[in-house]
Amino acid sequence: MPSKQEITTVLTLLKKDHKPTMLEQLSHYTAFQMVVMTALSARAKDATVIPIVIDMFAKHPNPEDFVDMPVEKLEKMIYKIGFYRVKARNVIALSKMLLEKFDGVVPDTREELMELPGVGRKTANCILAYKFKKPAIAVDIHVFRIANRLGWVHTKNEKETEFALMELVPKDQWINVNNMLVGHGQSICSPRKPSCGKCNVREYCEFGKTSLNKKEREKRK
Repeated sequence: MPSKQEITTVLTLLKKDHKPTMLEQLSHYTAFQMVVMTALSARAKDATVIPIVIDMFAKHPNPEDFVDMPVEKLEKMIYKIGFYRVKARNVIALSKMLLEKFDGVVPDTREELMELPGVGRKTANCILAYKFKKPAIAVDIHVFRIANRLGWVHTKNEKETEFALMELVPKDQWINVNNMLVGHGQSICSPRKPSCGKCNVREYCEFGKTSLNKKEREKRK
């Protein structure tokens, strides 16, 4: 199990070559826009989501713009995003709930955020960390994969990973876990063919050290 100092070192090293994630690129967006954008990004690529939300929010920036919008109209705006029909209904429903229950103000607690349609634990944690700067670890497929490859955790799912990381990672670094690991997962540590030779934290990585050692052995044959 890595020490808290080692984890901090890894996050610091990742920051040097970090490429901003979608939520960092669009961090100037309002809390409402961030909620919608994060919910839409589930099981979708940032490259697909970013141009869609930029265009959508230029014309429809507020929850009031969505409450009476025909679902078919919203579906046409976001149809390139996976599960767009379900997501369109959720965006309209969460807009209504924000106005009716929260006076149009996005709540800043996990429990209240998760009351919003289409907002799960990961999305709620993203909003807490990226928008409200509150300690939270948002675990998606990248964070799950890389935390396990590094050997920080040995977990079976994203929720289990979140709680394990909360025990390991210094609390003042929680906010950095998602953006650093997601950025690394998108650029270096891909699911199938990670670029371990280009990774600047491979000496701290269980998977990376094993992978490189295997390649060295194959060269000697």
